[in-house]
Amino acid sequence: MRKLQAESSSPLYQQLMQRIRSDIEKGDYPIGSRIPPEHELEKTYQVSRVTVRRALAELTENGLLERKQGKGTFVSVPRISQNLKNVHSFHDACKQNGIVPGTRVISVSSVPADLTDQKELGLKSGDRVIETLRVRMADGVPVVLERNHFSMAFAYLEDADLNGSLYSLLRDYGIEPKDATHDISLTYAREPEAGLLEVAAGTPLMKLHEVIYDQRGRPLHNSFQLIRGDRFIFRI
Repeated sequence: MRKLQAESSSPLYQQLMQRIRSDIEKGDYPIGSRIPPEHELEKTYQVSRVTVRRALAELTENGLLERKQGKGTFVSVPRISQNLKNVHSFHDACKQNGIVPGTRVISVSSVPADLTDQKELGLKSGDRVIETLRVRMADGVPVVLERNHFSMAFAYLEDADLNGSLYSLLRDYGIEPKDATHDISLTYAREPEAGLLEVAAGTPLMKLHEVIYDQRGRPLHNSFQLIRGDRFIFRI
């Protein structure tokens, strides 16, 4: 028996939440595994069904657990949480959440600047940009399909190693990403996007459009990202 402390000042449902969270952290319930059903938790911890349901509901709302209709409650794959008030690289956001970042470079090339590039990066018709297309990974799972456009002042990126943090690389050149504008919308995965993110075609995705500015207030690059909402949380 793992009876909780009824005389404690902490409510029983909170004690149960902490027990389950501790069991997950210890590996008793690995990521993706099913936790015991409600009646077993009642018996194990000698609490009411109401207490069990409240604890599970809170842990689900916090993103630690995931309910699957007709199958039970499972330990969720950790999500990356990123605060849009600050400019952070994906690499840094992963590390802050205890997740191992990874990158798959799809392509790096020079392409004609489109009207959006001209407006956001201060370019003119006929100019070209450096386009980087990468899949960002979290614990080996593809999470973000990222397309960045830089002016030709950053042509050195064509020969750079872009498998790590792009912003860390730019800092080596004295460039500090300092500010950004953000537009978030909903879209749906199309091929080949779905294949790169390992989701089914038609899966809802978050679409993030950003313009990043350096420490002098100059446009650094723009970015279009397709993001798996089941693996990523934005805080505003």
